[in-house]
Amino acid sequence: MSVSPASPPGFAHIETWVFDLDNTLYPPGLDLWRQIDVKMRAYIARYLNLSLDDAFALQKDYYRRYGTSLRGLMIEHGMDPDDFLAEAHAIDLSELEPAPALGAAIGTLPGRKLVYTNGSRAHADAVLAKLGISEHFADVHDIVAAEFHPKPHEEAYRRFLKAYDVDAGKAAMFEDLARNLEVPSHLGMRTVLVVPPGLGVSPADREAWEHEGRDAHHIDHVTDDLTSFLMRVATDLGD
Repeated sequence: MSVSPASPPGFAHIETWVFDLDNTLYPPGLDLWRQIDVKMRAYIARYLNLSLDDAFALQKDYYRRYGTSLRGLMIEHGMDPDDFLAEAHAIDLSELEPAPALGAAIGTLPGRKLVYTNGSRAHADAVLAKLGISEHFADVHDIVAAEFHPKPHEEAYRRFLKAYDVDAGKAAMFEDLARNLEVPSHLGMRTVLVVPPGLGVSPADREAWEHEGRDAHHIDHVTDDLTSFLMRVATDLGD
């Protein structure tokens, strides 16, 4: 298990705990993100009259350049986002099991907890409900609330911080993409990168660049077991 040590100096000052949703609050090895990926590809192919292969290439290009494929489609093609979000997140959650230990660990943390996702609120609400951890979060900040300005752009984070009156210097952020933690670190947030279980193991449906940056200076902690990591943080804070 590759878990960086949690110590009181790292989190004693934290008042707001911010969690990404997909591949962060549930294990990245599950089929959920692949389902979303496939649905986005099909929508783009139909919307732009492309082959699935061309749609996939465009989808990944926009994702990398704009933060989300949706943002690229809105900018480059003037696409209305509502149907895209509804279709992309209409997925089967049966593989997702309740996570009472994770909920208990989150609930033990002092202060406010928020979910900050580039996805939709409907998707976040469904995932949190299936995990059985909805009650621990004060709110969900989704791509619509962000006015379609996605992570990792600085404007997106500043909008989020302002919306919830978050003091970045007293906040921690948990993410599965290192690039999405660069701006939070710059703004003063404590950063935790959540990686797939096992050294060097990456889901086959994620691109190589999505796993880069684990050793970057803006990453304060790395864990492949979020529940255990949060339990250690809570224990250290209670000492």
